[in-house]
Amino acid sequence: MSVIAYYLLLPVIYAVSLLPFRILYFLSDIVYVLLYHLLGYRKKVVLQNLRNSFPDKNEAEIQRICKDFYHYLCDLFLETFKTLTISKQAMVNHCRFTDETLALFDQLAADKKSVVLVMGHKGNWEWAGNTFSILCRQQLYVIYHPLANKQFNGLMYRMRTRFGTRLIAMQDTFRDMVQNRGEVNATAFIADQAPQPKTAHWLTFLHQDTPVFKGTEKIAQKLNYPVVYVTVHRVRRGYYSVSAHMLTSTPATEKDGDITAAHTRQLETDIIAQPATWLWSHKRWKHRRASVI
Repeated sequence: MSVIAYYLLLPVIYAVSLLPFRILYFLSDIVYVLLYHLLGYRKKVVLQNLRNSFPDKNEAEIQRICKDFYHYLCDLFLETFKTLTISKQAMVNHCRFTDETLALFDQLAADKKSVVLVMGHKGNWEWAGNTFSILCRQQLYVIYHPLANKQFNGLMYRMRTRFGTRLIAMQDTFRDMVQNRGEVNATAFIADQAPQPKTAHWLTFLHQDTPVFKGTEKIAQKLNYPVVYVTVHRVRRGYYSVSAHMLTSTPATEKDGDITAAHTRQLETDIIAQPATWLWSHKRWKHRRASVI
């Protein structure tokens, strides 16, 4: 049944990807009404996450961010499909890297230094990866979770690799990074998912006790790759600005937990600055520290 559903939906997905942006966002407004007002998709999760993360905001402010988030989520969903057919020039126009960011990656490439990129589910991270592969000299690898449905996984794979990005399944991360040491590359980690409590590094994040993946830090230290934090800022509907800065050029010399704390603090700052563009529907705080239970 899932195979049949895929082939029925595939022409629709491609048709959506070919829509002009003006019509694409009109369609997104319709999807918003369905998702937010009629289905209420994960609304309780979103509102609870917002209330816990922003205890200083009143209910009207929380509701405003919630609605803005759902508008953004619908845009993000359809923008992802747009990746199937968007041109290189349009991609670069809609997701721009700052001059300072391009200079940083140019210098790293000139120095023949591979790098670890760390970011969160904020802004259009898919478009940021596409633009990186178009503009930057490093071979980009993105760590990802393969989807259970083989057909839709293949579709996502095509979208993410159109402009030269390569993917690494999470379970193969360290092995593949070691194999790729002969080239100058950048490996991107989205480090704001919810790890198992026993293996997590615990920090206070958005006013909550939060488990954080420590794998990004450990791999960077083992390979001694510079760690660069990437911010994706939504400028306006359909347009993003990507900036990056060095967290550490010598991770092997950093104290245990410092790199993890640094990129978590930076993500927190980014979310506070533009809260509607983070993935609030994710059950980020579903785990509790063992000692608290």
